[in-house]
Amino acid sequence: MGAWYPWIVLVHLACAIVFVGAVTFEVLVVESLHRHFDTAVMQRIEQAIMVRVRRFMPVIVVLLFASGFVLFDLRCDGLACVGSRFGNLLLLKVLLAFGVLGVFVNAMWAMRSGKMDVCRFRHTHRVVLGLMVGIVFLAKTMFYL
Repeated sequence: MGAWYPWIVLVHLACAIVFVGAVTFEVLVVESLHRHFDTAVMQRIEQAIMVRVRRFMPVIVVLLFASGFVLFDLRCDGLACVGSRFGNLLLLKVLLAFGVLGVFVNAMWAMRSGKMDVCRFRHTHRVVLGLMVGIVFLAKTMFYL
């Protein structure tokens, strides 16, 4: 598995960049458009975004979590590292990631069932962005603290 490690890291990072980038775009760019366009236009824009996201984001999330599981197992040797500073930060990162997964699955369910309104759309992305900032912070600091 050692020979595959760099490729797994690359897949994990690429998927994380796509996921965090998409959520950041939603929060910082799309939300600001509400001041410039009327409600009907924004609903069309957000609907078009949701249609596109439904096509590729589930694949990104599956690859992100699959590669994360493999990396966790390789770095932590099962659960052997839990209890160390690195292991505890890694475990916290995993818990935040499962929080993101829960919010993501809930949002996808709401989209499919027609229960995703503008307010829920906005808050979902803000919560996910906050969790992702925490994950990125932990991902960088767990190797240096």
